[in-house]
Amino acid sequence: MYQALLTRRYLTSKIMPLLSSLAVMLCTTMVLVTWSVMGGFLKVLLDSGRKLVGDVKIEWPNTGFAYYDELIRDLEADSGLTVTPRAGQRSTAASPPKGLIIAAAPIIESFGVLGLPDGRTVNVMLKGVEPVSFDRVTNYYGTLWWKPLKEPLPKDDDKEDPRLQNLTRVDMLIPGAVPDDKSDAWPAMLENGKNLQRYHTGSGQVKPAVVLGTEVTGYNRRSASGVYVPMRSRSRDSDGNINLLSTFMPLDGEVTLHVLPLDKKGRGIEMQSRIFPVANEFKTDVFLFDKGVAILPLGELQKMLKMDAAKRLQTGKPGVRIVKDPKTGEEKIEMASQDQLTEDPARVTGVLVRGKDGVDARVLRDRCEEIYAEFAARHPGEVPLAASMNIQTWQQQNAGFIGAVEKEIALVLFLFSMISLVAVVLVLSIFWSMVSEKTKDIGILRAIGASKMGIAWLWLRYGLAIGIVGSIMGFGLSSLIIMNINPIHEWMGRAMGIQIWDPSIYYFTQIPSDLRWDKVLLVLGGGIIFSVLGALIPAIRASRMDPVRALRFE
Repeated sequence: MYQALLTRRYLTSKIMPLLSSLAVMLCTTMVLVTWSVMGGFLKVLLDSGRKLVGDVKIEWPNTGFAYYDELIRDLEADSGLTVTPRAGQRSTAASPPKGLIIAAAPIIESFGVLGLPDGRTVNVMLKGVEPVSFDRVTNYYGTLWWKPLKEPLPKDDDKEDPRLQNLTRVDMLIPGAVPDDKSDAWPAMLENGKNLQRYHTGSGQVKPAVVLGTEVTGYNRRSASGVYVPMRSRSRDSDGNINLLSTFMPLDGEVTLHVLPLDKKGRGIEMQSRIFPVANEFKTDVFLFDKGVAILPLGELQKMLKMDAAKRLQTGKPGVRIVKDPKTGEEKIEMASQDQLTEDPARVTGVLVRGKDGVDARVLRDRCEEIYAEFAARHPGEVPLAASMNIQTWQQQNAGFIGAVEKEIALVLFLFSMISLVAVVLVLSIFWSMVSEKTKDIGILRAIGASKMGIAWLWLRYGLAIGIVGSIMGFGLSSLIIMNINPIHEWMGRAMGIQIWDPSIYYFTQIPSDLRWDKVLLVLGGGIIFSVLGALIPAIRASRMDPVRALRFE
């Protein structure tokens, strides 16, 4: 009983315990805010990392595999009904559930070289897709950048985003780039990007087109508010003179695409080159994608890589046959060719799969492995074996990138946790001085019958109370900061000229955050434990005091 009374008295009558609580509060706030912001950064990266890749990829790179339409039908027909095991097949409870797949889309991925209007060349990862199915899997339409915009982005206070008005703004930035009849072309650009095509003024035809990442050409300047502003590009002629180009890529720009087809054994055949108009540009918030990816129609890339359907002459062994002369009726033996004209089906390098919301990607991968195994069993010798097929979740595809960010978060949290040990030292030093100050009180308690354990528990309880108060205050302060972190950052920029989160460097215009209860409980528990540990040594010292000497203490 006396422990509770003395704890409340010591906690409310002295300023020094409040300093300990303040230290615990600041350390708790520091760790929670850091963990929340970096966790939010990772969460946004992971959400962005799923763009253009789906949840699971079934892949056979370089040469690709055939009958992908059939595989996609199998994946999308995954009904979730209970399947009766065939004869000789054992039913296992460990099999992944069915009905997990929403959509699947074919894709060809290959390296290529883009020739730009200014004469430069850039290396890119080409993605040949069917726009409709690709959007169902990856939300591709939502990544298209050049489109009508009604409201400015959160950081665009000056409304410098060209999409907020018609293309006259672009014509001011790039003189001569926008004809009068195309001043309101934003809706057309959006449709061009969705369909991967663009109307060609010279021929009067709609032609297949490419969609580039916003950072591929280098013709877009990323402003301090996080929006892209088109720039006038320059080219240098053979005499060294610099010429200014009046080209806005999604409106009238063209690129030359160079690819190297491979045969079924992975050997290069002959370089293929083709000019494509640019339909639009995309932004995924993942720099690796926005800087190095170009998207074009699946059929066009299949033709360039010699992966489209074609007739093939299959040479066989020579043989003989018996024929009858129609005039004489005489039978005779003649040589016969065993050559056959066969159909070589179209191929892709992969199939992207999207699962239902909330489905674990690993469970979805296991289900895709089952479906592919059944598909491969129907085409022995025609498609890769199930055991050798590369089937990965989106986390596995980006394992190196995700792992690096997670290690950085762990390192920062470790360093801040070490800094938080200051709270332990501060609690220890304050309690040590308080034990010295309360020596006579301890002697009186021991004289009237308080046990050593009772005295120790008094100080440990005192440390526990300080930890609880400091941790709760830290949680409240960190919650206030996290919920208002972007307004606080904007105020710092206006009042003090400090801009920690620069949208022109970071790909997110807003500071992300992810405050989760498991993190909160772990940090609050750590703050309480650290406070109790800080009070442990003074508590042991107080419990070992001789009551007679303590009563004589002056």
